[in-house]
Amino acid sequence: MAGANLTAYAAWLAHEKGVVTEGYDALWRWSIDELEAFWASIWEYFDVIGHTPYEQVLGGRSMPGAQWFTGSTLNYAEHVFRGRDEDALALQHASELRELAPWTWGELRAQTAAIAAGLRAAGIGEGDRVVAYLPNIPEAIAAFLACASLGATWSSCSPDFGARTVVDRFAQIEPTVLLAVDGYRYGGKDFDRTGVLAGLQEALPTVRTTVVLPYLAAAPDLSGLRDALLWDDFVRAGEPLSFTPVPFDHPLWVLYSSGTTGLPKPIVQSQGGILLEQLKKLHLHLDAHEGDRVLWFTTTGWMMWNFLVGVLLTPASVVLYDGNPGTPSLDRLWDLAAEAGVTTFGTGAAFIASCLKAGVEPGEGRDLSRLTAVGATGSPLSPEGFRWVYEHVGADTWLFSTSGGTDVCTAFVGGVPTEPVYLGELQARSLGCDVQAWDEEGREVGPGVVGELVITQPMPSMPVFFWGDADGSRYHDSYFAMYPGVWRHGDWIEFSERGTAVIHGRSDSTINRGGIRMGTAEIYAAVLGIDEILDALIVDVPKEGTEGFMPLFVVLREGAELDEDLVRRIARRVREDCSPRHVPDVVEVVAQIPRTLSGKVLEVPVKRILMGQPADQAASRDSLADPASLDWVVDYAQRLRA
Repeated sequence: MAGANLTAYAAWLAHEKGVVTEGYDALWRWSIDELEAFWASIWEYFDVIGHTPYEQVLGGRSMPGAQWFTGSTLNYAEHVFRGRDEDALALQHASELRELAPWTWGELRAQTAAIAAGLRAAGIGEGDRVVAYLPNIPEAIAAFLACASLGATWSSCSPDFGARTVVDRFAQIEPTVLLAVDGYRYGGKDFDRTGVLAGLQEALPTVRTTVVLPYLAAAPDLSGLRDALLWDDFVRAGEPLSFTPVPFDHPLWVLYSSGTTGLPKPIVQSQGGILLEQLKKLHLHLDAHEGDRVLWFTTTGWMMWNFLVGVLLTPASVVLYDGNPGTPSLDRLWDLAAEAGVTTFGTGAAFIASCLKAGVEPGEGRDLSRLTAVGATGSPLSPEGFRWVYEHVGADTWLFSTSGGTDVCTAFVGGVPTEPVYLGELQARSLGCDVQAWDEEGREVGPGVVGELVITQPMPSMPVFFWGDADGSRYHDSYFAMYPGVWRHGDWIEFSERGTAVIHGRSDSTINRGGIRMGTAEIYAAVLGIDEILDALIVDVPKEGTEGFMPLFVVLREGAELDEDLVRRIARRVREDCSPRHVPDVVEVVAQIPRTLSGKVLEVPVKRILMGQPADQAASRDSLADPASLDWVVDYAQRLRA
């Protein structure tokens, strides 16, 4: 506690600003009661480089539409590289194709500068979009920082995403440059992606330049691609790295978070908003120090990759891994932690649950003496998962379970290095985040009551807009339709008397698997493309100790049969069009899908019934096109509980 960055920040507040707080809860309350003073203190404490000073911290509190640090200009990448020792360690990386190797700050700067020069030569400047079909490798980080240095806007998808899923995301932002790998290895199997790249070129007509990094093959065959350049022919080594100052709200990147209908939401977050949020989160909550080495198992298609990149704003270094965490066994990441000297081990809650079930012993036969903290996110971590970490990783481990969202690229509730850890609970609300639990009428509920997770005051990392959402209606409808002027996130949350929290899963029907949120509309588009299937419904039912149970219910065309071949084709279609994470656990045939009188699928009510809620509380049968359509749901719920 004495050495925590949070402790030093609180002491600085008291000495320099006269803000004296006793304990974390008091500090959090000051951070939301004096929102502008808090964020101004973050700017000052971390010495943000403002090429143009700000006029106001918060030009307006309306949500959506809050304007932060008006008039200021800055550059995210400049803060990453300032004051770095060229010979110091910036990152380590490993994959199923590459042995563990380091990059110094000098190497990262040189690679970033070379990519930036290549982008500049390709005509890329402020506001242009660069998209990446790249795995979690150092070239991806250098490419992102190159984009940020130029004021260009970055967006990435993991190469295991299917072509349609990638197009649904990238096509919305009309990119100019496509950066990609020729393929990747996962679970010991090689996946060539040059055919997918050819399809992306056809589907993304605004792309003028395609650049391919040889990753799977030393000399990939690019004959099927239109005017593609190899990576080494595109980058321009030897040019210095420079930084373009941009307005605080200038687009840094576009992330994608799916809803239940339509295309994925293209969420635009700002250079300044992400910079301020990550300076706060990664110093004060993650507690990253000089000499720390932070591993978070992620892909470039999950916001945790963007979060991990932010560790480079701190004195710590990062550790990257690309591949299957279960190949050759679930020991792989623990081996990497020992080899790389990891101090903070971040992963999805499902990975911890898998290690528990498989009887993995992290400390057996390897040196994890440097490992002091374990972070878990992506889905709620069960009490059994907490116990396993403390019994098998170390009794003195700081385990912080966190919950947030792509929509703000951070955690609302989670780790606080100066607070105790309670079994199955998230430690506290994040500084500057006025998160509450509300009922359906918009009233805050008390401790011990589950409510909608809402944020009642703006945060700098909230989206500045959705790409292509000219009138802002889609942005408004995504978060502010239920409670005007208040952000509704779509999670169920419960607070305790002591301020800790428990997340009870999604309150909407978005499917969250391995931290990747995908709308049911995307899955339906894949499934309903199969001739035998007339209608479908998919839900993700929370399950204690692991990721949720995800059944797919289908209505078949007359004469069709759900045989092994059809199940395989469904799985293949979802895997290729959406992602491997969203392949259903089981497929069940039903007579009809429950729908409202207006034709809307009853995803949330079905999910609630399968979680044990009585059907008459989950949905009004009078509102259904066929009141009897819920009968099979009730029967299936009883079978699940049997």
